[in-house]
Amino acid sequence: MDKKQHIAIFTTASLPWLTGTAVNPLFRAAYLAKDGGRKVTLVIPWLSLKHQKLVYPSNITFSSPSDQEAYIHQWLEDRIPFSSNFSICFYPGKFAVDKGSILGVGDISEVIPDEEADIAILEEPEHLTWFHHGKRWKTKFRLVIGIVHTNYLEYVKREKNGRLKALMLKYVNEWVVDIYCHKVIRLSAATQDYPKSIICNVHGVNPKFIEIGKKKLELQQREKQAFTKGNYYIGKMVWSKGYKELLKLLHTHQKELAGLEVDLYGNGEDSDQVKEAAKKLELVVRVNPGRDHADPVFHDYKVFLNPSTTDVVCTTTAEALAMGKIVVCANHPSNDFFKQFPNCRTYDNSNEFVKVTCKALTEQPAELTDAQRHALSWEAATERFLRVADLDQASARKLEKSTTNNFASTSFNLRKNIEDASAYLHYVASGFEASRRAFGAFPGSLQPDEEQRQELGLAIPAGK
Repeated sequence: MDKKQHIAIFTTASLPWLTGTAVNPLFRAAYLAKDGGRKVTLVIPWLSLKHQKLVYPSNITFSSPSDQEAYIHQWLEDRIPFSSNFSICFYPGKFAVDKGSILGVGDISEVIPDEEADIAILEEPEHLTWFHHGKRWKTKFRLVIGIVHTNYLEYVKREKNGRLKALMLKYVNEWVVDIYCHKVIRLSAATQDYPKSIICNVHGVNPKFIEIGKKKLELQQREKQAFTKGNYYIGKMVWSKGYKELLKLLHTHQKELAGLEVDLYGNGEDSDQVKEAAKKLELVVRVNPGRDHADPVFHDYKVFLNPSTTDVVCTTTAEALAMGKIVVCANHPSNDFFKQFPNCRTYDNSNEFVKVTCKALTEQPAELTDAQRHALSWEAATERFLRVADLDQASARKLEKSTTNNFASTSFNLRKNIEDASAYLHYVASGFEASRRAFGAFPGSLQPDEEQRQELGLAIPAGK
């Protein structure tokens, strides 16, 4: 019998941090493993206690990886209608405060033994490989698929000397993605372009949101009032996540939007500043702590306002559409996937924002069809992923050399030699603390510290 494909999904965050790279790879693992035809391992960062306290909300912490693994499986099984059938492994990570993200420590590919390495999915391939120092991903795995989640260039442009930084980052991203990934999937055209990449939204929504939408549809069909509240927005409360754009729109058009009320929900380092800016408006803008978007407090809102242009495919927008709400969002590549839904209303400028928002408040959301509801689901997202990932090429690659003619083989070998040299250059550059620090790594990221080794049961390197 043929051996099952083993898919290892590496990602840059984990629950209870409710960020996109924690939630979406988790659902991807569950749905890829659902039919039992594949072995699936989700590989996530393990943070020591002091770093957990910097990242995880509501004072949630874990004393061991097994405790966190149990928490994750329970969280997932409360949200999907089947038992999850995948395993979880941890790699050592640390939270980089200056970047607001988790970075791996050491060679994170070692989590998967060489004899089990088959197919790797790198969720945020740039992030996972900027400082990678170890076995080359393309050598260890037969097929490496990068899924680009984040519009890093847009974030960097907002920093001091942002345009120069973004130009440098663009080339670094192209470099590491090219040498470490066979195939690249971009969730939308809002991401950096990569050679030979394909644009496809391979994300879905938690099934609970679809169930909420069905209940709202039943109320509408019975001519009951399904939505009793007006406008809201939910997202990590940092300026770059749409709050700056939204509050600017509200400030500019206070007179035209007189009487409008907006509720904001989120936690983040800019929460206090967002509250102060909201108080200065003549409009009623209430700022609330973050909650799970499936919380009943959100069910009765009719209009989701999302002016963010830093997202790639906004998870909360998809969730709002699944719940049957009207979404008002910018006419931006990150929202292209959502334009197929009748409840998605886009605007090109601030005057159109006012017009579209006011109109949305006077209308009832259109009823989603079964096909539209399916397009938002993880079943459909998994179908799209399997179609564009073309996993069977991992086996076909073995025959590549023997089936090419001499000229094509020479050309292939030349490209391979150049790529090998480029990969070696990255290996050397990433092997020195000074060069790593110069490119933004935190101190001591070449090897896990003693605390992480004990927590993860890692061997102590020879000579120590």
